[in-house]
Amino acid sequence: MKTFLTGFLAAASLFAQTTATSHWVGTWGTAPATQSDEAAMTAQKLMFDNQTLREIVHTTLGGDTVRVRLSNAFGAVPVEIGAAHLAVRKTGAAIDPATDRELKFGGRSRVEIPAGAVVLSDPVSVKIPELGDVAVSLYLPGKVMGAGVHYSSQQTSYIAAGNVAGAADLDSPTPLTSWVFLTGLEVQAPAAVGSIVTFGDSITDGARSSVDGNHRWPDMLASRLAARKTGPKFGVVNMGIGGNRILHEGLASKRPQFGINALARFDADVLAQPGVKYLVILEGINDIGHAGSSAPASEAVTADDIIAGMKQMIERAHEKGIRVIGCTITPFEGPANIQRGYWTPEKAKVRDAVNEWIRRGKGYDGFIDFDKAVRDPANPTKVLPAFDSGDQLHPSDAGYDAMGKAIDLAIFR
Repeated sequence: MKTFLTGFLAAASLFAQTTATSHWVGTWGTAPATQSDEAAMTAQKLMFDNQTLREIVHTTLGGDTVRVRLSNAFGAVPVEIGAAHLAVRKTGAAIDPATDRELKFGGRSRVEIPAGAVVLSDPVSVKIPELGDVAVSLYLPGKVMGAGVHYSSQQTSYIAAGNVAGAADLDSPTPLTSWVFLTGLEVQAPAAVGSIVTFGDSITDGARSSVDGNHRWPDMLASRLAARKTGPKFGVVNMGIGGNRILHEGLASKRPQFGINALARFDADVLAQPGVKYLVILEGINDIGHAGSSAPASEAVTADDIIAGMKQMIERAHEKGIRVIGCTITPFEGPANIQRGYWTPEKAKVRDAVNEWIRRGKGYDGFIDFDKAVRDPANPTKVLPAFDSGDQLHPSDAGYDAMGKAIDLAIFR
């Protein structure tokens, strides 16, 4: 009991000292999607038993007081975390031992996350770099199915046998390109510093960008913000989910990685994030494309339907004092998309109408013209070939770079 009280009081003292002049801000985050069945989770290496997950994340803000956010979102049963550590990553699964810190929860080394719940670690004192890699290691002592999973991370994490949460390196770990249970890394920062949540689908998530390259457009935004010599600092928290839609489920029964609809996940993935000052929304392409393609034709939407959904998100963010920036929907005409019914001339008109509404400034506090940044001037319904990853839908690294450079940083003041 004495050990517990000592640890709890130490954490409380650190918290009181830092919050007197600062607040929590997200330096990294990810959005969990729905859970699949046991067979599918086993096939995707998302079933665990007496194993350690060492998850690698890339910061946007540096700091010297840190905590993590763990989620059992969509989990049907409680999840036990037997041990947790945080450290600056060196290379691969190796960490800098001098930066290794045990994470505790209310002064305890173990924590049980109830079904559907979120838990925060106690703050720890350790210097983490701006635009650097951090490893969060979670030991899972019992058999458990992954929940709070972000399926397509474009980042290699690692699985190892037993409790090796504090090990300097892992022996022959199994690679994993999903984030599991881990949904946030937060730092104490001055009151003037806030976070920007980028909210969207696979194009915000960084689909088809280089794995381990940190080349999503939100990464490009974070790098530019860090490099500018004047203006406030911001963390960038990427809440994109591949396949996500504003108004309908992401085919949850067949493709759980698409997540629940944007309006349903808005509270957890935007409003519950700490220190949010700006929200950047790039959604709608799947609302247009999926209907009659990978989703029932009955789920077809009009431009007015999409705009109504966007207005809901704008109003809910404004209630919390968050400024909202809209992004025009990028082009997606291409042979494969035409063949599967994802693109049609009628769907192109819906995209054009939504983009015109965004550009006219009728709802958002500002806008970013991603359509203009990546379209082919000679064929404006298509992505410029130099910016195309190969599927005429998702940008290449060069395309994501162009999107990042198209953002007027003066928006974030």
